[in-house]
Amino acid sequence: MPGLADVLVPSNEEGTRATVLRWCKAVGDTVVKDEPLVELETDKVTVEIAAPADGTLVEVLKQVNAEVNPDEVLARLSLSSRSTARQDTAPSAVAETAVTPSAVSDARDARKPLSPSVRRLLQEHSIAASDIAGTGRNGRITAQDVTRHAADAEAKRAPARSPASAPGSTRVPHTAVRRRVAEHMARSLAEAPHVTTLFEADLTRVLAHKSRHATEYESRGARLTLTAYFVSACVHALRAHREVNATFHPDALELHEDVNIGVGTALGNQGLIVPVIHRAQGLNLFGIAQRLGRMVEGARAGKLSPEDVRGGTFTISNHGVGGSLLAAPIVINQPQVAILGVGKVERRVCVVEVDGTEAISVRSMCYLTLTIDHRALDAFQANAFLSSVVTTLEEWPADAS
Repeated sequence: MPGLADVLVPSNEEGTRATVLRWCKAVGDTVVKDEPLVELETDKVTVEIAAPADGTLVEVLKQVNAEVNPDEVLARLSLSSRSTARQDTAPSAVAETAVTPSAVSDARDARKPLSPSVRRLLQEHSIAASDIAGTGRNGRITAQDVTRHAADAEAKRAPARSPASAPGSTRVPHTAVRRRVAEHMARSLAEAPHVTTLFEADLTRVLAHKSRHATEYESRGARLTLTAYFVSACVHALRAHREVNATFHPDALELHEDVNIGVGTALGNQGLIVPVIHRAQGLNLFGIAQRLGRMVEGARAGKLSPEDVRGGTFTISNHGVGGSLLAAPIVINQPQVAILGVGKVERRVCVVEVDGTEAISVRSMCYLTLTIDHRALDAFQANAFLSSVVTTLEEWPADAS
């Protein structure tokens, strides 16, 4: 008898939940090892899961739009003779045992054998087996029967539970990305007391530098944006104020050696994603601009890998690109302890000091905010960090590379 192989949700260091986006194969289809089998969507990236072996897809446990956690079973393959020959005999025996129908069942479900996966689905959805007409061999209930029955019941309950759309309006279901973002933001606000400090930065020197060097950077393969300057200024400040480049734990504040800066990137109506510039402390302005350009392009094209969005230690939200002057508080990307907000750059009349006397001048100004997790940081630390960022920007050297 051929063995069975589980198709698992991949493990990851952050425990990110995912949603089944699309099945590339249907039950009964033959699959080849490493062939794309299913796509999962998280709040960060789309992940393609490949078949772990040659065989036939015999059972799908998670349907499209189902939420899944790391190491959960997505589907099962019946291994081909070629794959079975390569399997260790012990694991094969375990796999076969795992899907053998239980010999013990309660009186309600005793009329037909149920696989462990079907029992689990029945329990998750609080459905009695007697309520379902099985479509499997000899009337056996399959996982698809349970999920179909649950979906039908949900559709029948929906009108009673949800108000009808007003005349002329349209209900647009949330994408998996939007649901994950909403959940993450609500959890962050519920867990961490958010406090925001506000500074103003004069970007006149930064804009002069950008004007002089943008063409040169473009010729070398990097688009020079203002965000690159903010990343660079934050690297300097995070190295001087390590408590801001940290992770909060109930028993300690973990200070990070590497400065891994995430940059919030809007995906239109789909939500946002935060690609991470890892080890930014080792990059000059050109390196930051080049890496940033690749990350933003990959985010908008949906081509980021899971590693591209993991491991961030600090985040920048450049909401000013959409015309916003100020946003507060900006929700912290937990488990980080702070997030920088960058407002729109405006030409404003300011009082400046020239040769020891005050003068009126038109300068390029923007508001910068730092929202902190008040469990980890206090106001004086936030102010010291943001003051360092502002000083770096306002004193940007003309010949910096």
